Amino acid sequence: MKVITEISRWAIPLLLLLIPVLAYLRKVPVYESFVAGAEEGFKTGVRILPFLIGMLVSIRVFVDSGALETVAHWLQPLFALLGLDPNFASIIPLAIMRPLSGSGALGVATQLINQHGPDSFIGRLASTLQGSTDTTFFVLTVYFGSVGIKKYRYALKLGLLADFVGLIVSVWIVTKVFY
Repeated sequence: MKVITEISRWAIPLLLLLIPVLAYLRKVPVYESFVAGAEEGFKTGVRILPFLIGMLVSIRVFVDSGALETVAHWLQPLFALLGLDPNFASIIPLAIMRPLSGSGALGVATQLINQHGPDSFIGRLASTLQGSTDTTFFVLTVYFGSVGIKKYRYALKLGLLADFVGLIVSVWIVTKVFY
């Protein structure tokens, strides 16, 4: 165990030293390459900023308007029809928020874990759902928008399908393993 701890402690510093040294030995202009990469990174950051601000404002309006709770309330009968535990209804806001925003979903998951406990069914389900789904709308808005991809219809459908499958599999796994 101590060996793994030491390896993990030194892995990144060694890589940060080794990569520039190897590049220098191969006659790569290290500093100039770094500056060019930093310049491109800054340009990318400036390019995605409007998309990022638009997405964050939209998410805040969605949550603050009460639309998140309304949609979660509408979905409760569907989950009851599927025979899921009534406590499962409290996970619906996380399932809705996760495709929209990673930080928003983390806030909802933290609230669920604080309310129900980390070892509860809901706490474990929230943790599993956080790790098994992605921020589909965020990815489409920020990353696709920043590189100019306008035809993302199939990516949206596939991303939402993957999020739904992640939700179903998370419920199944947590139910089978912990419940």
